[in-house]
Amino acid sequence: MAAGALCARRCLGRIRTPPWAVWKARMSQDRAEPPKGVSPSSEKESRRFPKIYTKTGDKGFSSTFTGERRAKDDEIFQALGTLDELNSAVGLCAEFGEESGHTFMEELHRVQCVLQDAGANVATPVSSARESHLRRTTFSEQPVLELEAWIDRYTDQLPPLRAFILPSGGKSSATLHLTRAICRRAERCVVPLVKAGEADANVAKYLNRLSDYLFVLARHAAHKEGKKEMIYVRPDV
Repeated sequence: MAAGALCARRCLGRIRTPPWAVWKARMSQDRAEPPKGVSPSSEKESRRFPKIYTKTGDKGFSSTFTGERRAKDDEIFQALGTLDELNSAVGLCAEFGEESGHTFMEELHRVQCVLQDAGANVATPVSSARESHLRRTTFSEQPVLELEAWIDRYTDQLPPLRAFILPSGGKSSATLHLTRAICRRAERCVVPLVKAGEADANVAKYLNRLSDYLFVLARHAAHKEGKKEMIYVRPDV
């Protein structure tokens, strides 16, 4: 079995059910009342297969991992939504990378798993968290160091960067550049939470390093495919 597939299987459960999502699903089931015409026994039976929709967010509020209800435009959910967008973009990069014969898919699957952990940390605001919450959602510096090792390895294989390059270099490279830009936005969403002491500083550090990794990986993809990187040239004025 390919290494990428093994990594995907190892982290698939975490990708589908991060701690804060599991907690939210349980809370939603506990709060929901049986629909009219449905007996309590049949409702209990249906809980074995929970529905995708819960209706608990219809009034514009959602729950954090700590059980706190906040408006959906709260900084926490802005950050969580952007992390979700980033994770989806990383998945797209992996698909394009596999189609083009690249070998970095296992790294991208690993990134997706770490982004789920980052989301769990963000969904656990320190101000309302119990010690048990914090233990389950801690975010260490180890993933940051892992990214730095990958960055150094790819950088050593690339020609020196002597000019500004534009997002280009084929589908894989351009998609990695787009994902890098989303990563920067995710970092900007997380920084206020770190400043407020609600999220771990290592989450912001990881996103900062991840954008660097995606930039280097985009260049690597272009060079491996023999695609030209477009150089910035100042337009005539």
